[in-house]
Amino acid sequence: MSEPLDVMRKRLYMRSIRRGIKEMDLILKAFADANLEGLGADELAQYDDLLSESDHDLYQWVSGQSEEPEQYRPLMDMIRDGAVGVTRP
Repeated sequence: MSEPLDVMRKRLYMRSIRRGIKEMDLILKAFADANLEGLGADELAQYDDLLSESDHDLYQWVSGQSEEPEQYRPLMDMIRDGAVGVTRP
């Protein structure tokens, strides 16, 4: 049985705000607040996969220090758009 979308959104929100480094808490909380309700099942599943990546990798991808894997590019573009002020002025 698959997880209901409202339950999945709540779980992903908690995973977004309780990361290993504070910068990622701030970045992913802002993303979750602005976008989780509008994401469909496939996008939520991809975001779930993205949250399994290490915070250090995520921060490098968000800040442009390294390039993210192709499958995460659309999500990372959305996350970067909301990270202004945290990763760049």
